[in-house]
Amino acid sequence: MPKAVNLKAKSEWVELKASAADWNDLDPDLGRTMLAQLHLIRAFEEKVLEFAGQGLVHGPAHSAIGQEGGAVGSALAMRPSDQVNGSHRAHHQFLAKSMSYLEPDGISAKSAYPGSVRTLAKRTLSEIAGLAEGFCKGRGGSMHLRWAEAGNLGTNAIVGGAVPSAAGAAWAHKRAGSGDVVYTYFGDGATNIGSTLETMNLAAAWKLPICFFIENNQYAVSTTLEESTAETRLSARGLGFAIPSFRVDGMDPLAVYLACQQANEIMRAGEGPVIIEADLYRYFHQSGVLPGSAFGYRSKQEEEAWKKRDPLEQLAAQLQKRQIVGQSDIDKVRKNAQDLMNSVAGELIEEVDGQRRIVPALWPKPEFRDFGIRGDLSEFNGVRFEEFETFRGALSEERTFIQTIAAVMKQRMSQDERIINMGEDIHQLNGGTHGATRGLRDLFPDRILPTPICENAFAGLSCGIAADGRYVPVMEFMFPDFIWVAADQIFNQIGKYRHMFGGDTDLPLVLRTKVSMGAGYGSQHSMDPAGLFATAPGWRIVAPSTPFDYIGLMNSALLCRDPVLMIEHVDLYKQKGLTPTDDLDFYIPLGKAKRVREGKDLTILTYLSMVGLSGEIASDLGIDAEIIDLRSLDQAGLDWQTIEASVRKTGNVVIVEQGPIGPSYGGMLANKVQERCFDWLDQPVKRVHGGEASPSISKVLEASTLAGAAEIEVTLRAMMADTGRTL
Repeated sequence: MPKAVNLKAKSEWVELKASAADWNDLDPDLGRTMLAQLHLIRAFEEKVLEFAGQGLVHGPAHSAIGQEGGAVGSALAMRPSDQVNGSHRAHHQFLAKSMSYLEPDGISAKSAYPGSVRTLAKRTLSEIAGLAEGFCKGRGGSMHLRWAEAGNLGTNAIVGGAVPSAAGAAWAHKRAGSGDVVYTYFGDGATNIGSTLETMNLAAAWKLPICFFIENNQYAVSTTLEESTAETRLSARGLGFAIPSFRVDGMDPLAVYLACQQANEIMRAGEGPVIIEADLYRYFHQSGVLPGSAFGYRSKQEEEAWKKRDPLEQLAAQLQKRQIVGQSDIDKVRKNAQDLMNSVAGELIEEVDGQRRIVPALWPKPEFRDFGIRGDLSEFNGVRFEEFETFRGALSEERTFIQTIAAVMKQRMSQDERIINMGEDIHQLNGGTHGATRGLRDLFPDRILPTPICENAFAGLSCGIAADGRYVPVMEFMFPDFIWVAADQIFNQIGKYRHMFGGDTDLPLVLRTKVSMGAGYGSQHSMDPAGLFATAPGWRIVAPSTPFDYIGLMNSALLCRDPVLMIEHVDLYKQKGLTPTDDLDFYIPLGKAKRVREGKDLTILTYLSMVGLSGEIASDLGIDAEIIDLRSLDQAGLDWQTIEASVRKTGNVVIVEQGPIGPSYGGMLANKVQERCFDWLDQPVKRVHGGEASPSISKVLEASTLAGAAEIEVTLRAMMADTGRTL
């Protein structure tokens, strides 16, 4: 028989309960504030359900009635400067954190709510109804609530989607030494999501001051906890990551408050993250005005049993027992909360022909639709723009592309302490897999952050850091195919962030990645991400084809207050080009293409490694081609002035890209060229691209999948033949 040795977890896991002594020690003002917050949240949620039942809420209304104790208990344990984010069911957390921020000295349960709370309730209800007065100007609705001033970083409709960005905010607090902490609220469903578990691991490894607050309300929509996981005590997740974990009765706001006080001590001491699991219950279905029993997945008896533990009634009973409030006080705070919500609602609705409707003047204007998808680039006012041909200085250093990447990053990081770099292996292998971060770890040891393999987590971490505003993260994805792994954070979170939360939230970050087509890395390491990003909102895209352009475009990417994708190409890494030796502080405008060759026969629109190759083939064929290096590839960044001027001159357009037709950039571009330039075209736009399949490992199959010299030649010959000239 082998000898068995019981192993012990590195972190503690305990259940906390409020004792009679704890209730006796409760500060009366804190108890009354708890009661006032609980009743305001309950009345608010009841009004939301009333609106939903009358069709005044467009979309879902995820009520948190029954779950108020976890929100109030945790928010009152925080500093005003602490921060929170949450999930689709987060009205209660948003209100609790905001009330604690607005009224740090507490709220009396014996008098009317202050005007600040009334304004909060009105703006929050306006947001849920989709109105212009809302915190996100009506764009967020019930599921996307953000008020940064009060510490509300933004709630999220993707299960587990907000967790990584909360860790980014926690990293910023740790780096700044503020002592502030971040709470990220999520439910039982999100504890099984990869992004949540990835973030727990990363937060523990980096000792980030973040509390993973699990609202275990027993159901993911209608799926029971027991159906979802074998370990239904969800705080057990912490043991695998060495995170101290607490289990607490979420229907008891004092127990939650005490657990959060202990959690805050751990986090503020620099000891890393904490997990709090609050067992609680939502009285209604996932969304809407009916209880879960109406849908048959739980019984009325179960619902009634939980309601007997109602947090409002539990707290009131304890306060009455200690003569902190009387029954008349409880009745009064309930009436005050209901009166406030009736008053607020009355300002948002009107009755016409017996029907209630939103006051039409309160809706956002339709022209507000696209505002804030990206910024206005005013941050570039007054900067020094340069081009290679007109550079005002000496071009004395011949650098390879990869040397240039390291040189410009060294320069920027030396001058701007806000810039950090993160990614897999960027601290090893002499600067990552290709040397792009060579020498940077020695110079900036605390700003070169090697990550575990967890693209979803560190992409979201970058989002949170960027939204914090104190730092500019540069993240490296070793291969662009890994973007699919982090698709939620890249597209649902980062790409939509500014627009979703009202249009005025900066998100300065850079994502570096490299196209590896032709390097033999096969189907899952070879994609060109341009087409994918160009058809998704929010991202700016740059693709430099020379070392000089890389300097100017990376400087611009780091200055930009929007997320920027920097696409590189392994075929260019070893190519050399003249650059300044020391004078690297210049910019190339985002949205400015470059005419790299004048011509009159046809226009070639291309980018990255295909710029040089297209020029070589055109020259070999004797074609007087005008070649446009697009450089900026996002739809807002396309330089139509340069493109249209060329099309007017040549009347013929060829779009050249290397990769397969599936995630193609050229399809989008060809459609736009034909829409805008139809009257100037002598024939349809022609395209050069690869086949349908992703590249294969076999050298022969890879070559047949990708577009190269042969494909460019065939297309150029066909284009010229259609003009009546046979080559």
